[in-house]
Amino acid sequence: MPDASALANLSIFPADNPWRKDISQAPLDARSSAIINFLNQTNAPLFNDFGSGLYLGSPIGIPFVVVCGNQPTVPITYRGNTYDGNYGNESDPGPFPIPLSAPVEGNGGGDSHVIAVDAANHKLYELYNASVTNTGWQASSGAKFDLNSNALRPLCYTSADAAGLPIFPGLVRYDEVASGTIRHPIRFTLNKSLVSPMFVAPARHYVNGTNTNAAYPTPMGMRLRLKASVNIGGYSANNRVILTAMKTYGIILADIGSNFYISGAPDPRWNNSDLQALRAIRPSDFEVVQMGSIFDSGKPADVATCAP
Repeated sequence: MPDASALANLSIFPADNPWRKDISQAPLDARSSAIINFLNQTNAPLFNDFGSGLYLGSPIGIPFVVVCGNQPTVPITYRGNTYDGNYGNESDPGPFPIPLSAPVEGNGGGDSHVIAVDAANHKLYELYNASVTNTGWQASSGAKFDLNSNALRPLCYTSADAAGLPIFPGLVRYDEVASGTIRHPIRFTLNKSLVSPMFVAPARHYVNGTNTNAAYPTPMGMRLRLKASVNIGGYSANNRVILTAMKTYGIILADIGSNFYISGAPDPRWNNSDLQALRAIRPSDFEVVQMGSIFDSGKPADVATCAP
């Protein structure tokens, strides 16, 4: 179980960071209705991709480890994969203070994310498609984040997540739910067919999604907000905390995956049956918060601005 005490007083990014912005009163995007109509064709339920126990032999969710301030560093080697290549040239070089015993998402299946939080030094280290070696880690991409800084990834650079965003700040964690408040947007995924080859800040990287209709763009970094009119009174206390966060901070598109899967950390204290009640929420219960300038990979002028 993650060390909640080490995270209790950790500020994840400065107060004016997008990850901490209350968007409950933010204006709607002019294309909100068109985008939601496009997404609603799936009628996909909101799906908690986290919980207690095991699924196919692995903990349910994206795990993380909290390390001490003097955790020894180990080398990181970047290599390709058969799905989407090698992003070593867009990754932060090691070494990283990630213990060789750190948990791997899916026990090495699927995206195999590895996350280490150095709470003492306010640093975050994340790997994608990671596997441990005798002396360190191999991965397809990786990034480190200063939790005291608003700095973003270089333009068009990925991270351990497709959108070039950090993963840990978007996870639903049991301890924050138990505290009564989630103070950040929640990471979610969509199928490639519903994603545009675009991104909007704070995202920094696009994927080759197949939605190219300008009338309803769905870029990485898009933020959806649960409508204020959605009645959450009948849900459990824990689920009300999660749904209130969606009204206050929203959900942020961060990766390709199953439709409307929200991400969280595994924890034996989750009640899986209770979490499944969230699946009554549908795409039509959301609206799109106003997006700023959208980077479009189909526009040469935009591509020319990418970091080398």
